[in-house]
Amino acid sequence: MVIIENNSCPSGQKSMPLLEDHQEQGSYRRLVERTFAPLLQRKRLPVQGGLAVLYDKNFMEVSGYAAVIADVFQEPVYFVPCFEDDPNLPIRFVDGILEVRDAEDTWIPIRAAFRYVTQRPWNRIPLHTKTRILNPTLACLAGGRNKMVAAKAYDFFNAELEEMGLKINTPHTIWDVSKEEIPLWVKTLGGQAVVKIPYSNAGQGVFTIVSETELEAFMKQDFPYSRFIVQSLIGNYQWSSTTSSGKLYHVGTIPSSKGKTFVADVRMMISSTENGLLPLCVYARRARKPLEDEIDTGSDSWDMLGTNLSIKNPDGTWDSDTNRLVLMDRRDFNKLGIGVDDLIEAYIQTVLSTVAIDKMADTLLNKQGRFRMRLFKSLNDDPALLNEILQ
Repeated sequence: MVIIENNSCPSGQKSMPLLEDHQEQGSYRRLVERTFAPLLQRKRLPVQGGLAVLYDKNFMEVSGYAAVIADVFQEPVYFVPCFEDDPNLPIRFVDGILEVRDAEDTWIPIRAAFRYVTQRPWNRIPLHTKTRILNPTLACLAGGRNKMVAAKAYDFFNAELEEMGLKINTPHTIWDVSKEEIPLWVKTLGGQAVVKIPYSNAGQGVFTIVSETELEAFMKQDFPYSRFIVQSLIGNYQWSSTTSSGKLYHVGTIPSSKGKTFVADVRMMISSTENGLLPLCVYARRARKPLEDEIDTGSDSWDMLGTNLSIKNPDGTWDSDTNRLVLMDRRDFNKLGIGVDDLIEAYIQTVLSTVAIDKMADTLLNKQGRFRMRLFKSLNDDPALLNEILQ
């Protein structure tokens, strides 16, 4: 198992079968009771007010959180859209307190909020708030939604783990790469690589490159950021990146009746509890097209390698290609060809990567609990990103 990315606001709840048929709220309730509720009980909240769920995509899944939070706390929950391009956002922060605008244009103070804002949340939600927020913006900048800092967090933590025989497994990663350098790094990886805009998610800003044609197409594009990461490409054994530590390649799903196998990933969701980081739900996703032994000229490698289900519509809304969803049930999950040992390894890798990001988040705060912008700049010196945070 190899960690491709960690995510501070993962989807998965609506795709998880019920462990107990009579518990209709399933792992939604498990997360709210063991992670969100204790967050409100650990210390006296500095703010009086209501509860809210903030979101910018995945309406079906996030509305489930709002409904369960309302049931658990026995009070109304404000369900608030926070779209990145909204010129009249229904949220604001006054002296660190989150306020949401209701249907009567009245601003309501919020004591705690559940955040599912995925697209550059730092340009709408400040780093420091008096309102208690589950999935704070700091978690995103420390690696939960910042692949550049995440890669460094993994390396720092791996140095600590070495004497224990543990390691976060990742593709070979080169960070702080300018656009002009990318062809050189792709060449060192054997002509196959993955280039990523570090601050994108939902499959946006990820480019698989296996040919000169795909490299040229990438280089013709304009991007708002000046720094990228380049990773070794995990593809078919015949055309995966070659590094000094060897080659990683996809085993693929169980072959279909036509003998075709597909690239698939596993998304393991965990949550913080009084007993540590515990599993919450799991599902998998497969690529659109089967994994071929040879790359045809002009073929689109993303169709064979990309597993993300999110689709961004021209109007800025989001949809999902659920045909490629692999549920954790007897009918679907067996197609992956993985066993309990693989799931245990996936859990361990998820925990290790989460701890690494959490440690990075701690490092980015000074003794007074304020964000260390100078240190962050040294780790992620991208003027466009820094400008977004400062605004």
